[in-house]
Amino acid sequence: MTPKAASKLYCGRFSEEHARSTAIALREELGQDPTLGILFVTPDYIEHLDDLLEIIRLHGHVPLLAGCSGQGVIGIDEEREGQSGFSLLYLSMPGCKAHPFLFDQTMIEEATGADYWLDKTGLTPKQVKAWLVFADPFTCQVDTWLKTWNKIYPGIPCLGGLASGPVNTPESWVFLNDHRIDSGVAIALTGNIRIDTIVSQGCKPIGEPYTVTQAQHNVLLTIGYKPAFEVLNDAYLALPDQEREHARGHLFAGLAMNEYVDDFKQGDFLVRNILDADPSSGAVAINAMPRIGQTMQYHLRDADAATRDLTTLLNSASKKKKIHPFAGLLCNCNGRGRELFSVANHDAHLVNEYFPSLPLAGFFANGEIGPISKQNFIHGYTASLALFTAV
Repeated sequence: MTPKAASKLYCGRFSEEHARSTAIALREELGQDPTLGILFVTPDYIEHLDDLLEIIRLHGHVPLLAGCSGQGVIGIDEEREGQSGFSLLYLSMPGCKAHPFLFDQTMIEEATGADYWLDKTGLTPKQVKAWLVFADPFTCQVDTWLKTWNKIYPGIPCLGGLASGPVNTPESWVFLNDHRIDSGVAIALTGNIRIDTIVSQGCKPIGEPYTVTQAQHNVLLTIGYKPAFEVLNDAYLALPDQEREHARGHLFAGLAMNEYVDDFKQGDFLVRNILDADPSSGAVAINAMPRIGQTMQYHLRDADAATRDLTTLLNSASKKKKIHPFAGLLCNCNGRGRELFSVANHDAHLVNEYFPSLPLAGFFANGEIGPISKQNFIHGYTASLALFTAV
């Protein structure tokens, strides 16, 4: 049997009839029972979530169903923001197994090292091809967990996102099979499967790359022996007039993930927020821990840069002979979509342009999980895409 996938984006409020017909239609389209189901719902579905999960598992013959809530949901060539609906993906993966693992804040705090987690998962790094991760950012420190995961399962991609709920409320929901969970779920994929990743951070480098010459904790003091604020100001002033008008509030710090690069370019940096900048001291605080000797460069986030970045990454992936995806999973930042691009369906449309009619599910997240230079991070303003290929 060959791997197959089927997906559906349903727009509208909860209806038992529509949920049942969607579950049945996808199973019939698949032509075989799924190995894994991935589901994303808008916040208004939460009061009906138990019924929805039961309907999908029963009528879709889904042995393992996981997902979370999002402020918007994504399907093939379509994004629905601020509307009611759900996005459902069935994956039939012969020769591949999906192993769910729950984690919470108590486990994160009591973990004593790698042996603790390896005992909990029962899986060695050699067994795992990829992790799919969905978590509640309000109930556990996912960033702390992810840093540990990078050490235990080095080089293994984690793709997914942090659940989001109603706008401006500290609520979101994650679920596994028939019930909600309080924190996070990580699904290990083992066997005959390959996950290729596209992580588009939506920024372009500005100014010049410099070496970090003085830093304290998360504060850049000097870059290339110049005050960090001075370098930031120079990069801002060097922008064309039109870009400079829109740059305020859209400047970021990029930390190079590989020092052995002769010509740094877009995509070579882990992009992080600038938290504060002090012209009097010359210091710039960022949402990361820069190392002395690390290369950094300031970045600008705008719609054009985000479009070019995602387009370049998709074009490159589509030309690789080893990538023949049968499904995709797209986790987008809440700050993308119409808010960034001023048009609907932007990222979903680009994915469909390079991978036409690829079965796809996704959601708008509170943070996106994906690798940069084989290390997994939680990102902001990012499109994180997993492409499923059989091996």
